[in-house]
This record gives sequence, C-alpha cells and structure tokens, in this order.
Amino acid sequence: MKQRILTALVLAPLAIGIVLWPPSWVFALVVGVLLLLGVWEWARLVGMPGRPARALYLLAFILLLAWLWREGPERMAQAAWIGVAWWPLALLWLWRRRFAAAHTTANRALKLGAALLMFPPAWAALVLLHAREPLGPYWALFGVMLVWAADTFAYFAGSRIGGPRLAPSISPGKTWAGFWGGLVGCLLIASAGGWLFGLAPDALVRLLALAPAVFLASVLGDLFESLIKRHSGAKDSGYLFPGHGGVLDRVDSLLAALPVFYCGLAGLGL
Repeated sequence: MKQRILTALVLAPLAIGIVLWPPSWVFALVVGVLLLLGVWEWARLVGMPGRPARALYLLAFILLLAWLWREGPERMAQAAWIGVAWWPLALLWLWRRRFAAAHTTANRALKLGAALLMFPPAWAALVLLHAREPLGPYWALFGVMLVWAADTFAYFAGSRIGGPRLAPSISPGKTWAGFWGGLVGCLLIASAGGWLFGLAPDALVRLLALAPAVFLASVLGDLFESLIKRHSGAKDSGYLFPGHGGVLDRVDSLLAALPVFYCGLAGLGL
C-alpha cells in the first residue's frame, strides 16, 4: 500500500506535466511511446514467442500510429469511433470468459488482433483531445482525471467497505462498493471540471450524462485486461511501476474510456 501511494505521488505530477506543457506533436509522441510499451507487454502477456516477433508486432503499431498522424484529425476520429465500437464486443467476451482461453495459435492471433482495436483508438482520442480548441491540453487532462478519480474512489470504497464481488471469476478484488464509489468519484470530477471550464447549465448536464458512460468504459477496460491476465496466469502485465505493475496495468481503463470520452464530447456537442 505504501509503495503504491509513493509511486502514485511520483507519477501523477509527471503525467500532468506531460499533458499540459508540450505541444501536441510532442505529446502525441510521448503518449505513443507509452502505449507502445503497453503493446509490448500485451504481446508478451498473450504468449507471442520471442523478442524478434514482438519487435515486428511493435513495428506494425508504430507504422499504424504514424499513418494515422499523417492522415490527420478526420482519420484519427474514425479510429476513435472504432475503439468505441470494439468495447461492446469486449463485453461479450467478458460474458463468455472462457472464450479464447486455451493457449492456441488461433487464440493468440485473436488477442493480438484485438490490441489493434484498443491501443490506436485510445492514442487517437487522447491526441485529438489535446489538440481541441480552446484549452485542448486541459480537456485531455480532464479525460484522464475522470478515470483516475474513478479508480481512486473505487479502490478506497472497495477496500474500506468490501461486500459482494463485482466479477469474482475475473477480478476477485473488485467489489460493488468499489463500483459505486468509482462512479461517485467520476461524477464529482465531471461536476468540478464542468464548472472550471465554465460550461453553461445545459452543457454541464450533457457532461454529467457522459460521465457514467466514461466510467463504465473504464471498468470494462480494467476487467478485460484482468481477463486476459487470467487466461495467461499472470498477476501483473509487467513490473515497471513499483506497486502498480506494468504500463498496461496503468492504462487498461484509459484504453476503453478515452475513445468514449472523445466521441461523447463530439456527439453531444461539447
């Protein structure tokens, strides 16, 4: 617990600085590198054999992100919408949790392909948020903070209250108390953010309507990574962050929530 808190105290200011200070192209590069580390962990987690094969897999993602950047905002927005469309399918996968659990070549290929629908859309959504006019970096930080608040409130509500498990066969540590605590945290940050952005009352209502969808997406992203780790027999995706696991363990919720947040803002005219 102490190590987890100390790591968070170091990472949070660093993450905020990365979001707020650099220009959008630097931000896109830094976020791209971070997500590529997550892709590497994903390839190892699903059993892709050998570093050379994983390096080629990583190269495919580098080329895809570079192509999206070159094509511009319209193509990146399409990628974000693809990400939104993917996560309901992931929910069906969670429902049939033994689907693709066996360690076969076909199942590995399926999981490697799923990453194409997870990482590039999240990257595109966050880069587009950062480039919004006006106050783009603050919108990007706001999207990240919605997920941070949900995760933090869920952790403390779940650890203090306990009670019935949310998905015991997938992630035994998650409780319904944590779920409702996370939702409250997300709504609180949404309310504060709407006030700081100076949104009109009708716009604030739309933002508060979007917040639960972002929260549910974050839970789905977390549970889906937990399912894949359970298939692989792994506790964490990596060990880069003491007390927090790997990169993938830190961004799993964001992978699902960011496309929903960006597309929700666009769809609701915010």
